[in-house]
Amino acid sequence: MVDGLGDPFTYHFHGEHALGGRRSSRDAMIRWWQRIVDLLPGARFTIHEVIVRGGPWRTRVAVRSSVRGPLPDGGVYSNTVFQFMTLRWGKVTEVETIEDIQVLVRALEVVAASGSSEAEAAPIVD
Repeated sequence: MVDGLGDPFTYHFHGEHALGGRRSSRDAMIRWWQRIVDLLPGARFTIHEVIVRGGPWRTRVAVRSSVRGPLPDGGVYSNTVFQFMTLRWGKVTEVETIEDIQVLVRALEVVAASGSSEAEAAPIVD
C-alpha cells in the first residue's frame, strides 16, 4: 500500500479513534499500517465491488469490502469498509475510508481491555 502512494497524497480514515485521522507522509502511513497489524493481527479483507472511472491522469476508484478477524476475547471483528480513491498516473493521491465507527470502536475497546493501550491512542496524523 505505501509503495503505491503518490507524492503528494492524503489518506483520511474517518473517526476519532486509534485508526482514525488524516495522514500525508510515508512515515505516518507506515506507523498506521503497523498499528492496524498490532491491534487487529488476524484481520482479512474481502473485496466485494470495485468501480473505476476516468483516465490515467485522474482515475477515481470506489471499493466496497468487508473486514473480519479475531478479537482477544474470542469474539470476531466484522465490518463493512468503503474506500474512495483518486489515482494519478497509477499512484494513489487520495484515499478516504469509511466504515461503521461504532463497530470499530467496540472492537478497539475489546483490544484495549486485553491490555493494549495503543487501542486507545490518539490517531496517527501529520
